[in-house]
Amino acid sequence: MKEDRKVTRQDIKEFRSSSRSNILEIIKRDIKASFKNPIVIMFIIALLILPSLYALINIYACWDPYENTGNVPFAIANDDKGATYEGMKLNAGNDLVTMLKNNTDFDWVFMSSDELKKGVHDGKYYAGIIIPSNFSESIVSIASENPHSAELEYYVNEKANPVAAKLADSGARAIYNNVNAEIVSFINVAAYDKLGELQSGLASGASQMSSGAVLLSNGAGQVSSGAGQLSSGAQELSAGANQLSEGADQVAGGTQIVSDKAQEVSTTVTEAGDTIKNATSSQLVHDEVDKIEGRVSQTAQNLSTLNDGAHAVADGSRDLSSGADQLAQGSISLAAGAELLANSAASALFAASSSLAGAAADLDSITGLNDSQVGNYFFSPVKLDKHEEFTTSNYGSQVAPFYLVLSMWVGALITSVIFDVGSSIGTKYRPHEVYIGKILYFNILAILQTTVTLIGCYILNIDIHNPIMFMLSCYFVAVIFMALVYSFISILGQVGKGIAIILLVFQISATGGIYPVEIMNKIFGIMYPYLPMTHGINMVREAQLGLIWKNFLPSFTFLLLMGIIVVLISVILKQRFDKRTKYFEDKLEESDLFN
Repeated sequence: MKEDRKVTRQDIKEFRSSSRSNILEIIKRDIKASFKNPIVIMFIIALLILPSLYALINIYACWDPYENTGNVPFAIANDDKGATYEGMKLNAGNDLVTMLKNNTDFDWVFMSSDELKKGVHDGKYYAGIIIPSNFSESIVSIASENPHSAELEYYVNEKANPVAAKLADSGARAIYNNVNAEIVSFINVAAYDKLGELQSGLASGASQMSSGAVLLSNGAGQVSSGAGQLSSGAQELSAGANQLSEGADQVAGGTQIVSDKAQEVSTTVTEAGDTIKNATSSQLVHDEVDKIEGRVSQTAQNLSTLNDGAHAVADGSRDLSSGADQLAQGSISLAAGAELLANSAASALFAASSSLAGAAADLDSITGLNDSQVGNYFFSPVKLDKHEEFTTSNYGSQVAPFYLVLSMWVGALITSVIFDVGSSIGTKYRPHEVYIGKILYFNILAILQTTVTLIGCYILNIDIHNPIMFMLSCYFVAVIFMALVYSFISILGQVGKGIAIILLVFQISATGGIYPVEIMNKIFGIMYPYLPMTHGINMVREAQLGLIWKNFLPSFTFLLLMGIIVVLISVILKQRFDKRTKYFEDKLEESDLFN
């Protein structure tokens, strides 16, 4: 029985030296075999170019697809019969056709509605729009008692081409938005004209009201002046009435004296008469005395009547004086009220005039525009001011990170499938020596494939923000991907090929290279952070289109750790699985169905 010998440092040193020598020998052998004959050289050159073609052709094909839609046929049929609006003929269908003839977004093809339907159905046209006969009539219905929306008939063949159908949808929406904007602009320009009329009317009304206010103010001043004159006249009347009253009192007093002198004359005459009668009996004297008595009596009565009239005049003059005082007070109140009314009315009219003038000025600031300005405003009342971060000149540059990284995975898969991944069975080499020697050779091929791809990127002139970081990132990702794919196939054989292909399929959709992962199925969102291509695309995108280290470094760290872990595990598993994998591969070859 052989005794176990303790491993010494010398043994470890010899083991390392032997492994190093064998690994270098494997690499030299494979490199020498690569130039064994022209057929091998041509095959390897084709292998180096193939992944780059996969990337570059797809990048070039997507260089600027949305700028080339002018070659996509889009059918248009105009059946619009037109309409009349306020005596003006309108045919929106003809206007739309004229607009499209000057538009290069699509290859607009004009035809009858029947030809359009048949052409779209047969796949001759991806899509088409029919402008119905009542299109213009529906547009002007906004001014009728029964307004209704105008309709465009949109036909699309979803089977013909999925992308073309989506592009056609964009074209249809563009026509739809343009027609709606024009209609809204038309309606609002008409409303704008009405605002102009309102502004003019307000300005005229303000001017007239201002003039009226001035006239009212002047008239009220005249009323106030007249009332003042009336008040002065009333005061003079009152003073005259007072004088009249005083005179009347004096008259009454005088008449009273006269009357008294006359109750005295009468008495004297009477007494004289009595004396005469008693002294003489002459009939003539008696008659004369009777006449005297009668005249004196009549005089006394007249004087009494005069006295009563004088008192009445005095009383009337006092009433007149009182009334004149009231008239004077009323005229003063009238003058004050007239002045107050004039001031209030004038102030109100001037305020109203000022308000109307202000409203007219505000409307003038709106309506003082030309029709073109108003039309442009209502066509686009809000403009989107776009600020781009990390601007690219074309769509191809935007999708380049995805196709570049995808080509690296495809290149690693093709290389690992076509070339022999190596086995230690039946050779002098240990399993780990075969694994390391082969993986280094495969990574040399990966670097060469990436170099060809990078040359193609510069030929296409894709946007590259940081050339040095871009190249280093591409080389790093290519080496990591080759290590991963080679390890799968070296350890697991045909099963490893299946794993690499399955990962390829999932990574096309789940890495967010083209479509945001947020719009994909939930399962892709779960897989997204753990897929190698996710981080490879992120590294290349950051280096190519604008480097942000906090985005770049996590992906770099993820791929670096994944590569190291997979290689270390593969070195260990190669020792255990190499014989089993070889046996499994031999059995598959025996069927003559597998390479």
